Order: sequence, then C-alpha cells, then structure tokens
Amino acid sequence: MTDKKIILELLKNKILILDGATGTELQKLGMPAGVCPEIWASENKEVPKAIHRNYLEAGSDIVFACTFGANFYKLSQYGRSDVENINSILAQIAKDTLVVGSGKNTFVAGDIGPTGHFIAPFGEIDFDDAVKMYKRQVKGLLDGGCDLFGIETQIDIQEARAALIAIKELTDAFTIVTMTYEPQGRTLNGTSPEATLITLQSLGADAVGCNCSAGPAEMLKIIERLKPVAKIPLVAKPNAGMPKIVDAKTLFPMQAEEFSLFAESFAKAGTNIMGGCCGTTPQHIKLLAKELAKYKPILPKAKDIITLSSATEALISNKKSGLQIIGERINPTGKKKLQEELLEGKLSLVRKMATEQEAAGANLLDINAGMPGINEKETIIKIINMLAPWCKLPLVIDSSSPEVVEAALRKYPGRALINSISGEKEKIEKLLPIAAKYGAMFILLPIIDNELPENVEKRIEIIKEVFKYAEKSGFTKNDIIIDGLVMTVSSSPKAPAETLKTIRWATENGFSSIAGLSNVSFGLPERKKINSSFLSMAVANGMTHVIANPGETELMWAKHSSDLLAGKDVDALSYLKFVSENPLNNLQPAKKESMEKVSGKDPVYDCIISGNRDDITGYVKDIFEKGMDPKDILEKIMIPAIMHVGVLFDEKKYFLPQLIASAETMKKGFAILQPFLEGKNSTAKGKILFATVEGDIHDIGKNIVILMLRNYGFDVKDLGKSVPTEEIIKIAKEFKPNIIALSALMTTTMVKMPEVIELAKKEEINSLFMVGGAVVTKEWATSIGANYSKDGVEAVKVASNLVEKK
Repeated sequence: MTDKKIILELLKNKILILDGATGTELQKLGMPAGVCPEIWASENKEVPKAIHRNYLEAGSDIVFACTFGANFYKLSQYGRSDVENINSILAQIAKDTLVVGSGKNTFVAGDIGPTGHFIAPFGEIDFDDAVKMYKRQVKGLLDGGCDLFGIETQIDIQEARAALIAIKELTDAFTIVTMTYEPQGRTLNGTSPEATLITLQSLGADAVGCNCSAGPAEMLKIIERLKPVAKIPLVAKPNAGMPKIVDAKTLFPMQAEEFSLFAESFAKAGTNIMGGCCGTTPQHIKLLAKELAKYKPILPKAKDIITLSSATEALISNKKSGLQIIGERINPTGKKKLQEELLEGKLSLVRKMATEQEAAGANLLDINAGMPGINEKETIIKIINMLAPWCKLPLVIDSSSPEVVEAALRKYPGRALINSISGEKEKIEKLLPIAAKYGAMFILLPIIDNELPENVEKRIEIIKEVFKYAEKSGFTKNDIIIDGLVMTVSSSPKAPAETLKTIRWATENGFSSIAGLSNVSFGLPERKKINSSFLSMAVANGMTHVIANPGETELMWAKHSSDLLAGKDVDALSYLKFVSENPLNNLQPAKKESMEKVSGKDPVYDCIISGNRDDITGYVKDIFEKGMDPKDILEKIMIPAIMHVGVLFDEKKYFLPQLIASAETMKKGFAILQPFLEGKNSTAKGKILFATVEGDIHDIGKNIVILMLRNYGFDVKDLGKSVPTEEIIKIAKEFKPNIIALSALMTTTMVKMPEVIELAKKEEINSLFMVGGAVVTKEWATSIGANYSKDGVEAVKVASNLVEKK
C-alpha cells in the first residue's frame, strides 16, 4: 500500500492518468465469450500482464488490477469461493508489471465493481453483509500489493458506501469512487451527482467522479456540476462512445484522436484524474495523456458551503442562504398515537409526518425513536430504511445514545446531521469519532455536566472547547451548527436575549446556528405568535437553521418574511412563491411536491403510489370484506395505480427505488386477492418466457421487469440468468409463450440474443421477441428483429401492444 500523501502530492502538479478498458482488451487477446473475466485472467496471466504493460507504456500513472467482478457474489456464479486468492493473484500480476517496466510514480489500484444486487434499504442484501463481502476482496487486494483502490461503475449509493467502508475499516489507502449516471444525469437509483459527491467525500473517499455509460461529451457535464461542490479531486472515465454491434462483435465508435480532443475541456472543468472506460485502448490513453500534460490541475476549492445529502438529493447552503427548517414532528415525546404505533412496530404515522413536513417546506427531517419499552436502535433503523428510498430530505439523527447514533449513521445512504454533541466529556469522546468516521455534521450543544449555562460567556467557553477537539478529528466550522439554547421566557425573562447573543457570536465567528423554537413560549398563551416573533429576531442575528413544525403557517410566514428582510432572498423569489401558494385570505401550508404522490381517493391506490408495503394488506382486506369484487379491486384500483407509477417513472419524478417499492406493494396486495381470482381469467394478459442470455450473470434488471409484468397480469416464466440458447428454445416449445424476453448487461453477451432469435426461427417458434438491458439499444433490437424496452414500465407497454397485435 502506498502512502496516500504521495498520490495527493502528485495531484498538486499534474492530472493523473488512469488506464482504459480491460474487458474489451481481454476479448481482443483471446478471452472466450461467457467466461468469468477474473478467473480467466488469473489462469492466463500473460494476457493481463500485456494489457497492464500496454497502458503503462501509453502513459498511465495508475493501472487497475483485473478484479472488477472478483467479489463473492460474482465469483460464486462460476462455482468459485476463493475470493481472497483470486484477488491476490490478479493484484500481484499488475504489481509485477510495474516492477518490470514502468517508472517510480506508477501505481496499481485494486478494482472493485458492483455485485449485481441492490443493498438495503434499496434491496434485500443486508448492509453489513455487503461490507463483510467487500472486505474479503479488499484483503485479497492488499495481500497482492495494491497501492490504492478504485470502486467503480456503481449505480447504488448504498453499495458504494458499503465498499468504501469496507476499505476504510481495513486500511487508509487512497480510494477512488466513481458512479455511473443515466442520460438524465442521475444514477439508476435516482441519486444526483451532487448528492453522490457529498455523501462519499464526507465518508472518506479521496477522489470521486464517474465512469462508463456515457461518452466524453455527456460525462463532461457531470464533472462541471461537481466542481463547485468538490473538496476532493474529481475523476472521469468516459467510454469511447456508445457500443455498436458489427458482424456479431461489439465495437465502440470513437477513435483515439477524437477522444483526446476532449482533454482540454475536462482539464478546464477541473478533472484531476482521467482515464477511459469501455472501448478505450492504449492508443486512446496515449493521446489523452499527451493532451492532458499541457494543463495544470485545477485543485478542489469548495470551502464556504454547508453540505448534507439524502439518498437522492443534495442540500447545499451557506451563511447567506435562507433559513433551513428542520421538521420536528417525528418524535414520540408527548405523542400518544405515535408511541402506540412505534410500540406495535408500525411506521404509517411516521411516513405521514414525513410526507406532510416535506410538503409544507421542511429542508431536513429530525427523527427520534427514544421512548420507554422500545428498542430504539432497531426502530430508528426501520425508520431510515422506510424513509431513505422515498424522502428527498436529509435526515437529522436525534438520539442521546452513541450506539443508536452510530447504527443510524452506518446505515443511512446520505450525509446526516447529528442532534447533538454536547460539551460533556463522555459525549465528546464517544460521538466525535463516530461523526468523523461516517462524515456526519453535528449540532453543538453548549452544555456540560448537565449544567445549562445561563449566560453567553459560559456557552462560548464550551463551544471553543468542543471545537478544539472537533478540529483534531478533521471537522471545520462548516461541519458544525451551534445550538443557541432556547429557554422559556416565562421562567427566565433574560433567557431569550442570551440565546440571541449566542446566535450572534456564532455568526460573527463563522459558525452556523440553530434553535429549538417552541421552548421560548412554553407555558404561555398564543405560543405560535411568540415563536414567530422570536424566529424573526433570531434570523436578524444570523440564525441559519431552526427546529420547528413547518406545518405552522404563522411560523412559515415569519421565515419567508425574515429571509427577505435579512437580504437572504434575492429578488424576493422565495417570498413571492410562498405568497402565490398561500393567499392571505387562505393561510394554508405550502403544497410542494412531496415524496408521495397520493390521490386521496382510495387507500389501496395511495399505498401503491407511495410504496406503502406496511398498510396495503390491511386496506385490500378491508375493501374486499366490504363487498368489492376482487376483479374490480385489481382492474379498477391496483392496475391504474401501478400504471400511474409508470408515468411518474417516465417523467423522472420517480426512480428505481420508488418503482420497486410500488411494484412490491402491489405484489403484496395482489397476493391477498389471488385465491379469489383463480378461474376468472383476470390475469390472463399473455404468456412471457424471460431469460438473461448465456454468459451473463446479471439479473437485477430482469427481476424488476418481471415484477412489473406480473403485477400487470402477465404469466411470466423466469428461466434465470446465463441460460443457454438451446435451453431457452426447449422451454419455449413447452411453454408456448406469446413473447420471449431476453436481457443482457454486457456487450460481450448481448451477441447471444440474435443466436436465440435465429434458432427460434429455425425451430419454427413463432413467439415475438422483446429485448433490453443496459447495453442494448433500440437500433440494436431492430437490427436483430426484436422489440426494445428500456425498463420495466416500457416493458409493460410493449408487451401489451405485442399481445394485442398478435
């Protein structure tokens, strides 16, 4: 392992050059289709050696070991479980190449790719199980002598986090993380580039960026978006254009000369590390390196910003931004109904409170599960797992237990805020390291030894002491929010003035500040009016955040008015928008787009729209027991609901996690009706035979499409993954499907699709064909005589049209 300081020092003076594609180079040098590249490379050592040597000679500073798919889940598909051994062999092959041929400043990165599965809360693999799985790969790479690590081609922010944590818990090696983005500029799971960067750089990634799925022109736009937020080096590895199939071979059309023409734009956009992905060759890297050598690196410079993130969105602000509202309602203290639900293990009310607060204008959501008779850690993890796929707002982890805080931060797929860390020695010693490890921000509560300082001088003393420890752990003032300590005016008339002094001191000394607003009016009538007045005074003194109920209209008027008068609302845009949504004669909370798009007309419909798996069963039983025909429930409520989810997905208002949640909710509801539908032909939409083609072990997309098709009433037979052509045809003869659907994720395996179609014609099977997968295009589908669907939603439409026509 190389000391990361060496790599960081190099990055100050040059744009580092990565290598290019490995898979296509392996194919050129004799790797057969359908084999496991990592196993084959470990058994044919001279081939990866030649590839590494070619890239080093072309100018690569860093070459990636041939270990992209050498994780347990991928290798087990080929009957191998010796993860550490295979990774060690492949890392040593790359290291041996360095020793033989290159200069002193060249390095080997252990290449870590995706598993092909989603990690909780987006999938069924437990997060800690994923971390353990990745640790096996990391150990093998370390044994083989890797200098650094490259986590790449990730579509799931939670899987990227699992891989990064696995590395950080074993070594301090320099780690690059690159995600793959769809044409609309988000990952398949809907995460924005900014949210990805904030989450990963806070968690300890040393460089972040993007690779694969796009050519240079498209990827450049992502880098340009990231640079203003980046505190670490940025990475780009574009493809050599998008793949085409010529004479049953996969070709990438962009030649090396054209590829290298983008070097200037990437350098000026702030790229610090660059290489190539699919289709790029040593010649691409040679010309790229030559061009990039002309430019000095633009170092990361984002400093005076406050950054938090959810699983999909970034929250970026500074001291001049408008007041940030932290929704306070998800807290069982004093809420009998919420207490009862949490004790029963239900989360319906939590979901409702989150939805309402987001719609009313909250910027963050505080979640607290502390109450007698409950397992707080288990409950807060359940809340996070329920909210993360849906809620756009970053979460505030509110607990006095370090164990609960750590469990929540470990599982949360974003950058969270801790509420709070006080000046007490035990809290500093336990919570600061936890916050630092998981990259969280925290609220600094200026109390010590259960003493609530009444004057600002004592509070400042505590703040300075905590900040001294925090700086040693890597925190800056932009990672900390000072609590002004609001006490009730009825018992301490001078208390509000001391709070305002604390807020003013925080502002003048470069900190953000916060207040729990409702405390000031405790015990007094007309509390909302007092709270609103105090909020305006606090904003005038520089307060940046407030813990409050965004559903209180008077408070939200005070917030927008105060932002305007404090010069934090340029051109009064936010104020005027709020007024337009809240006419003065009808003061109602603002109705923004929330995480759930509900109709309000039927609870079953709404459960499917919002992916509410918890309540769907009860609602379906209820309307069934009230006498509604099960066929009508399915065809008049459930199918229209799932089709509306498809519309939201097409409009990019929903992304893969929401689509899956809604589909699984419908599946759960359908299971209640199914026994009563048998014999009514209500599900006989058509028969579909589905398979991932031979040599391709990826089935995550196929499984989602099948779920959607079954929900819409198709009879789908799933043959699984890596299915031989002859087996597909054999089953087709028996099953007699209307449609044969084929999936492929890799350019090396998509060429099996025309084989299946040709054999079907030869055997006189007259089923229609539908194809899809990450590398498949409409043009490719047409060229082989098949119909194309890009995702599960489109597959339902295409399949319905094909069955109707047939």
